Amino acid sequence: MNTNRKTAIIVGVLYIIATVAGIISIVFGPNLDAPDYLANLSANEKQVLIGGLFEFTMAVLIVGISIYLYPILQKYNEALALGYVVFRTIEVVFFTVGAISLLTLLTLSQEFVIAGAPDTSYFQTLGTLLLAVREWGGGVFSTIVFSLSALILNYILYRSKLIPRWLSGWGLIGATLYLGSGFLPLFGHDPRSTIYLLMEAPLALQEMVLAVWLIVKGFNPSAIDSGSAKTDLNERK
Repeated sequence: MNTNRKTAIIVGVLYIIATVAGIISIVFGPNLDAPDYLANLSANEKQVLIGGLFEFTMAVLIVGISIYLYPILQKYNEALALGYVVFRTIEVVFFTVGAISLLTLLTLSQEFVIAGAPDTSYFQTLGTLLLAVREWGGGVFSTIVFSLSALILNYILYRSKLIPRWLSGWGLIGATLYLGSGFLPLFGHDPRSTIYLLMEAPLALQEMVLAVWLIVKGFNPSAIDSGSAKTDLNERK
């Protein structure tokens, strides 16, 4: 098995594990929408820790995806390949800040319970600020940054023919819709509304199809050879 085939398998597996980690962080994580969330977090410490752990795990895996893809992508467009890594790194920063803010909320909740503070206390104000960090960072800006990285990735894949064009074209359309969803909160839309699901589902599904494709089929060998030949020619100039 050659290096490119191994890379395709690793990237596909990382995509799947990162997605599963993200789902677990949401499904098994704490409920931050309840009015008494600050009092409940302390009583549900395990849920908070699970949510934070898997959110951070997803961030680490995202870094891995960009690192493994860069050597292949840069053969076709080095500037865009670097841009892809940069946007994914920024996305990871937002997720890491989100995980830290969640764990900080746990500490705040524990202090809130010990102090027996009323709802109007400064604990509530700090909690609101930490929630805002998670919602704006993880819900808005990370969505926009992720969408831009997906646009770059699928554009390179489309031009290089490393995967079938129907799949990368699907990714371009899905990334465009996903990008649009990132701006909806600016117009008062709830991130849990149906319109979000409709706009984000196409790219989410495309990524899973892409992951399976990379694991089963890998990159197009002729496109890989073309990229390698292009790189060798550029190095000789």
